[in-house]
Amino acid sequence: MHTLSVLVENKPGVLARVAGLFSRRGFNIDSLAVGPTEVDDISRMTIVVDAETQSIEQITKQLNKLVHIIKIVELSEDEAVTRELWFVKVAAEGRTRGEVIELAEVFRAKVVDVDVDAVTLEATGSTDKLNALVRLLGPYGIRELVRSGTIAVGRGSRSITEGRSLRLERSA
Repeated sequence: MHTLSVLVENKPGVLARVAGLFSRRGFNIDSLAVGPTEVDDISRMTIVVDAETQSIEQITKQLNKLVHIIKIVELSEDEAVTRELWFVKVAAEGRTRGEVIELAEVFRAKVVDVDVDAVTLEATGSTDKLNALVRLLGPYGIRELVRSGTIAVGRGSRSITEGRSLRLERSA
């Protein structure tokens, strides 16, 4: 798996162009999360794709040719903090409700909704951690699962947006 952090101009159609590039090259995007950054007119895309290193290099070169792409950084596992947000709705009546809630506490998941026959949990963490939680909740009956997609930021004080210098470049 490769995680790309891509800074883009916050303009209509940029997401479609980026996704189209992956599609035209025959790559499936495993995860895609997009949101604004600390700079008003810039968004960050976090793209997770399962591809060979050579292919990622080729995709990165193609992405750099797109007009609204500002910067692309590949984040390796040891150089990044990654997280996902999941909502999991689990069947839970009577005694099983307490068991589901105890299991949620072990994984530091929050109970965000309780109904007569179901509990909805909010969980954040690494994909491996969240997969383990869902695997343990499976026997209770998972009614619904919603995932945000992976978001990532590089470790340490360095920033992909390079703070003030990027703001100056964008406003000039």
